[in-house]
Amino acid sequence: MFKKVLIANRGEIALRVIRACKELGIKTVAIHSEADAASLHVRAADEKLCIGPADAALSYRNVPNVLSAAEISGADAIHPGYGFLSENAHFAEVCESIGIKFIGPTSDNIAMMGDKAKAREIVARRGLPVTPGSPGELRSEQEALQAAQKIGFPVIIKATAGGGGRGMRVVNKAEDLARAFQAAQAEAKSTFGNESVYLERYFLEPRHIEVQVIADHRGHVIHLGERDCSIQRRHQKLLEETPSPAIDDKLRKEIGRVACEAVKAAHYRNVGTVEFLLDKDRNFFFMEVNTRIQIGRAHV
Repeated sequence: MFKKVLIANRGEIALRVIRACKELGIKTVAIHSEADAASLHVRAADEKLCIGPADAALSYRNVPNVLSAAEISGADAIHPGYGFLSENAHFAEVCESIGIKFIGPTSDNIAMMGDKAKAREIVARRGLPVTPGSPGELRSEQEALQAAQKIGFPVIIKATAGGGGRGMRVVNKAEDLARAFQAAQAEAKSTFGNESVYLERYFLEPRHIEVQVIADHRGHVIHLGERDCSIQRRHQKLLEETPSPAIDDKLRKEIGRVACEAVKAAHYRNVGTVEFLLDKDRNFFFMEVNTRIQIGRAHV
């Protein structure tokens, strides 16, 4: 059991972690920017440390500052919450190397699943249903065109390191592909520092189904049911509904089974969210894994 946990976040997720730690008798350390000095999570924690100015890049996403705070406070674990450093493989690796427990997946898990093209390959090798698309990263416009012609238009080009709807372009016909490929690469590089992209079939009016999973270091995996996240704007979820009104008990059981098998294929550990697309014929396909605790939204 940990004696002291530093929460590398703010807001409601920081409060949730602090509350859980208090119930377990674990001391907590809140970090904060200069702008968040009077925030509720700072007042709720046992200790507090300012780690920089208001700009998150200079505070909450500043790896040296966060690690210094952990060392100064004597924390033996860091909980990243979601956002900020929660899916930063380098941060998790540094924590592992200096003996501070990163409360989340391993750095290898984060790096592997963070590359969405590689994650698709791993899951496909397990014989699980994966969204039809390119076998891996696309290295040229010609490769993209060949992959698109093989699976049929429309297609969507995605950043391998993507998230938040960035680095994505829908392509309806071959003559638009080169421009979309270049635009997706440019946005991916400016947003994620990585211009790698891959390609998937673009489904018209699909359902977006997510399954939260929990895995331990002994290979045991369970899921916590599904959420329907189909109400979106610009590839960003607006509302989550559970249980999904689009699936029956038989399909629900199968999606849960595949979600568990997908993370087993990657030797995944801790919590994560497996995302699927469900087409009009009730076929479902693996899309990606989010290597963090799920962000809370409105649930019906």
